[in-house]
Amino acid sequence: MRIVISSIGDTLDSDVDTRFGRCKYFLIVETENKEIKNFSAVQNEGVLQGHGAGIRAAEQIGELKPDAVITGNLGPNASNVLSQLKVQVYHGSGKVNTTIAAFLEGKLQRLTEISRAHSGMR
Repeated sequence: MRIVISSIGDTLDSDVDTRFGRCKYFLIVETENKEIKNFSAVQNEGVLQGHGAGIRAAEQIGELKPDAVITGNLGPNASNVLSQLKVQVYHGSGKVNTTIAAFLEGKLQRLTEISRAHSGMR
């Protein structure tokens, strides 16, 4: 299974970033038999956008071809793109490695509450 997580850092010991469109990194975690087999980090291209950060981040996720996304919050534009891509999104918080373990144990909830839209960085 391929999971993409919004993160403030580029390691599994980093915290899950509550922001999707403006997170610093996406961690791509490959799992097999409920264990982490491999991971890599890529910088979020959306963070550089003046407007449309969530859309660009969601498009980048589509290019990464995940089975699931874990993040703290998700805006309406990113939610729409990920929905069109048929990517399941889950709410996560705390350390990435702990959050992945919770996901693999079926303890994370699908992210259904969408954050209100906002414009650019504040």
